[in-house]
Amino acid sequence: DRILVALQWAMAVSLVGYLVTLVSTDNGFSVLSQGAFGTLAQWLPAVYCWVAYARAEKRRPETWLVALAVTGFALGNLYYGLVWSLHSSVTFPAWADLAYLAFYPLMLLAIVLAARREFIGAASTVWWDSALGALGSASVLAVLLGPVLESDPRGSSALAMVVSVAYPLGDLLLVAAAVGICALQGLRMDRRWLPMVVGLIVFAATDVVYALQVAHHTYAVGTPLDAGWALGMVLVALWVNDGARRPSPGRDRAVPLALPALATASAVAVLVAGTRLDVSGWAVLLAGLTLLAAAGRTQLAFRQVFRLAEVRRQAATDDLTGLPNRRALYGQAPELLDLDDDRPRALLLLDLDKFKEVNDSLGHHVGDQLLVQVGLRLQSQLDDRDLLARLGGDEFAALLQGTDRQQAQAVAHRLRAAIAAPFRLEGITLHTDVSIGIAMFPDHGPDLSLLLRRADIAMYKAKAARCGHLVYSGDDDHHGEARLRTMTELRTALANDQLLLHYQPKIDLASDEVRGAEALVRWDHPTRGLLYPESFLSLIEAAGLMSTLTAQVLAQALDQAAAWRTAGRALTVAVNLSASSLADADLPEQIAALLDARGLPSSALQLEITEEFLMVDRDRAGGILTRLRDRGIQIAVDDFGTGYSSLSYLRDLPIDELKLDRSFIFPMADDARAAALVASTIALAHSLGLRMVAEGVENPVAYTELARHGCDLAQGYFLSRPVPAVELDHWLDERLDS
Repeated sequence: DRILVALQWAMAVSLVGYLVTLVSTDNGFSVLSQGAFGTLAQWLPAVYCWVAYARAEKRRPETWLVALAVTGFALGNLYYGLVWSLHSSVTFPAWADLAYLAFYPLMLLAIVLAARREFIGAASTVWWDSALGALGSASVLAVLLGPVLESDPRGSSALAMVVSVAYPLGDLLLVAAAVGICALQGLRMDRRWLPMVVGLIVFAATDVVYALQVAHHTYAVGTPLDAGWALGMVLVALWVNDGARRPSPGRDRAVPLALPALATASAVAVLVAGTRLDVSGWAVLLAGLTLLAAAGRTQLAFRQVFRLAEVRRQAATDDLTGLPNRRALYGQAPELLDLDDDRPRALLLLDLDKFKEVNDSLGHHVGDQLLVQVGLRLQSQLDDRDLLARLGGDEFAALLQGTDRQQAQAVAHRLRAAIAAPFRLEGITLHTDVSIGIAMFPDHGPDLSLLLRRADIAMYKAKAARCGHLVYSGDDDHHGEARLRTMTELRTALANDQLLLHYQPKIDLASDEVRGAEALVRWDHPTRGLLYPESFLSLIEAAGLMSTLTAQVLAQALDQAAAWRTAGRALTVAVNLSASSLADADLPEQIAALLDARGLPSSALQLEITEEFLMVDRDRAGGILTRLRDRGIQIAVDDFGTGYSSLSYLRDLPIDELKLDRSFIFPMADDARAAALVASTIALAHSLGLRMVAEGVENPVAYTELARHGCDLAQGYFLSRPVPAVELDHWLDERLDS
């Protein structure tokens, strides 16, 4: 703003001119030179304040108060100068003192409003530091102003005494305010507050020197001291224009320690001086208040230390299990690994098997309870010197001290045995297992990061092999890299329709007719060829992509069912669903929408689920299956007979079909007991009104025996391998021709 810049230059010129006339004149006060420059130096800051206030985007009350304070001081100075020029003396107190004294409360109120607005979010310790610094500085200044505070050098009237004491008290408050702002700002003072702080200190310092000179009868009008007030006014005025432009920088970290210590030391020094010297009562009072504030600040600091310690403890603790978390593991592991001894150490990485299905089926609250109990069981199997941490989700890590490879494997056996015991949660008995990867220090890595990576590789290899636990070996790096690469390729496959379906027909054993086909997913890998589900389904589940895969499989299968119906073949297509897919509460509506979009009846689709899903949460399973059955969708239990579960679910849940696992079918030809078991299972299904489907029929003997025992449907390599839809169509045509 050009007007404000011009006024800034004018203030600088008038201030320099005023100082030059004060220094160069030895004949006392000159109205023409010193008086003119002095009046100009006092009034230009007032004009500047009002112009800056009028042109500001936001007219804040503190800037108006500062403008009023500077104007009041200029009025007092004008009155004082006129009376002095006419009479060469001024009575005390005078009307000018009223204008002078108004400066102090107006400035203090402006500072309070500005500080409250700017530092409204400051911590309580910041305000404590500000108050402590203000009291400490005021106690020191009170020592210097002792002669003024304890005497009345200008007269003995009550009014004169009040006015005499008001000036040094006002200076005490100004200095306290300046130091308080410094405490709020920190050692790195913001440029917007610097003129205000320096201006107040200069003004107060000039007042103090003036008061001491008056007390000793040495003050004379027209000395360079008079320029101090003008300089203070100019600096304060500059703050008005710069007050709302920039935010304050962060508070310096040294201030919380330095300022309380300095203020406390100053107060102690004042009190000690009071025992040897004649110190003002005001100084003693302020020093005492400073120490009280310091005690309060110390108490607050102790509370902060305890709170910080608690925050740090919580930051290193897993909220759910109370075990150390990943941050704690990374914080403590270097010290545990760097112990000055030659004993080996082992890092065990543990991951619960199929924990996601527990969460999806029973809800996260049950999953959380399971994790808490798992943590307790793991902790009970470890020594006090070992570090057990929960890394997140269902993953734990144990850093074992003084443990070689053989001992680490023994610990892994104990941990697996502890987890294998049944869990009782929410009235449900759960069984879970854990896969453990083991990395040895320093053989498999010199630091925690490398040990974790290699233990992770071993853990996933153990999970894939279903062997419980494995110790890392150098050859496993290729396995880990291949796993990560495969997961990346899977995402690409889902996005680029590289997953396709093969279909295996289901034959009615009574009529020898094809009733339907099971859709089985395959991955047409661009370099590895056709991959079967066991090569990638576990990775799909681990990557959280099962819902995407399920949606694609359902869409492809129903498209094929629609194509068959168009060709005159009313075949039912069966799709396998995982427990995580069935956890989606909107699944019945989504499937209904897919059927409606293709104009298919509900009987065109059959969903195959496992006993495991039915056993994990029977109530949830019953609700979802009932909603599916209400829409006419058939439900089949896949791999029947392989689970360890009660058969009561066959009575309680809406099921249409049982699929007897191939492990029962294969030995039928040579084992009479196996054949009898199959026959009794078929009879059980029929007694409950369920169809029985035999999987894995691979020879004519099994086919004939199943038909003799009354099995309803069969599928297997003896009839047809899973083939693409085009090949199945050709196979169906050949059956018709024959």
